[in-house]
Amino acid sequence: MSDKHIDKLSGVETTGHEWDGIRELNNPLPRWWLWTFYGCIVFALGYTVVFPAWPMLSSATTGLLGYSSRADLDADLAAAKLAQGDRLEAVASTPVADILKDDGLARFARAGGQSLYKVYCSQCHGTGATGSAGYPNLNDDEWVWGGTIEQIYATITHGARSPTDADTHYNVMPNFGADGILGAEDIDRVAKQVASFSGIEGGAASPEGQQLFADNCASCHGDGGGGLVDAGGPSLNDQIWLYGGTLEAIRAQINQPRHGVMPAWGARLGDTAVKQLAVYVHGLGGGQ
Repeated sequence: MSDKHIDKLSGVETTGHEWDGIRELNNPLPRWWLWTFYGCIVFALGYTVVFPAWPMLSSATTGLLGYSSRADLDADLAAAKLAQGDRLEAVASTPVADILKDDGLARFARAGGQSLYKVYCSQCHGTGATGSAGYPNLNDDEWVWGGTIEQIYATITHGARSPTDADTHYNVMPNFGADGILGAEDIDRVAKQVASFSGIEGGAASPEGQQLFADNCASCHGDGGGGLVDAGGPSLNDQIWLYGGTLEAIRAQINQPRHGVMPAWGARLGDTAVKQLAVYVHGLGGGQ
């Protein structure tokens, strides 16, 4: 038995649906809407024939036009590379320090280096190159392995403690506590001595702490904690700390130090890309 009936007010048959006393009129859809709907169906079918659309086992239908967004991208990249050809050749053939002497070439290298940085370096050093705990800030004047353009270029090329490059920067801080080189009291004395160099809370210089520092630390960090680039020993007399600038963090680093690893990018990216990265990093503000 149907609940359909003619609505008295409009004279239109209802669908038989009712909600809370409200009945739905069975009005036909507007012709313009139906034709638009049918047109969309025809267009969609035609689109799947003309353009790549239907998935197959290992690929997809290519479409009558043979269009490929990947082919378009490859063509655009090839055109961009062709347009940059002379400049890239100039970067490749110019010593990295001399690139900075040519304003136009330096701007080109810096722009390319910025793009490369976002892809390969920002994951560790941050999008703004400000670093984080364990990852150096590239905007300041503190450089473990030196901040000249040649030194930055060498660091990017060979990395730090990279297991794949024989010429990588390499130094290892001894486990003074974990390996029993120094006792707990001596570690505390030298930690307070180091903290005193930059006025860290809890730091306290003492003759014993200074002697311990001279015997165990000065060969890499310098007599006054100013750091030694050739040894890869960071300065200890400023407010820049890779693993934390508290007395407790210094004590932990002396006891069992952490060592970061930077990949050797020379073999991965090629010399031209490394030069571009070096120019970009050097220009961030802390280059020497």
